[in-house]
Amino acid sequence: MHHLFILFFATFSAAFMATVPPGLLNMNAAKVSVEKGKVNGIIFSIGVSSMIMLQATVAVYISRFLDNNPEVIALLLKIATVVFAFFAVYFFWAAKRNKVPNPELVKISKKNSFLKGIGLAAVNLLTIPYYSGLNIMWNASGWIQFKASDIAIFILAAGLGTFSVLYMYTIYFNKLETKTDRFSRNSNYILSGLMVVLLVITLIRIFY
Repeated sequence: MHHLFILFFATFSAAFMATVPPGLLNMNAAKVSVEKGKVNGIIFSIGVSSMIMLQATVAVYISRFLDNNPEVIALLLKIATVVFAFFAVYFFWAAKRNKVPNPELVKISKKNSFLKGIGLAAVNLLTIPYYSGLNIMWNASGWIQFKASDIAIFILAAGLGTFSVLYMYTIYFNKLETKTDRFSRNSNYILSGLMVVLLVITLIRIFY
């Protein structure tokens, strides 16, 4: 049983550290919180974490095949380049189109915030190979076995580690009331730039 505590801590820490750097998910969590309120930001974060748990589940079941089929990771990376390029253009276009947004006029339901979180997390295709790699490493270390209890702990830790960071982004930005307008104006430019960075990193991983 003690290996389950190690498994939870290791996976939670890995998910936490992967989500801390500013990126598509945490910046959007902050943006939703600033523009639509803290509750919608938290609901968005729950949506993201739910999708991360689903992706972690998929990662567990394909991790056994990644060592023998490296072309799977290569394919996911190629798809990711298209996705990141699309969102880089999309967020830049959105920033140009809405230079001075008026959040008070935008009505977004809690359900839409949840679905937006699921949707944005779903396009981050690097999540599956990331958690597949973790699963392989934990298995080699003896921290995880292909059993229901181990798989459940791995998935839960991945979701909670992600949610904890998104929650902090949500609360932190929600308190910056004096900077709300400036953050709202510039958030799409920031997200577009982040997509370009992710695109470059993914291209480097593909070719090198």
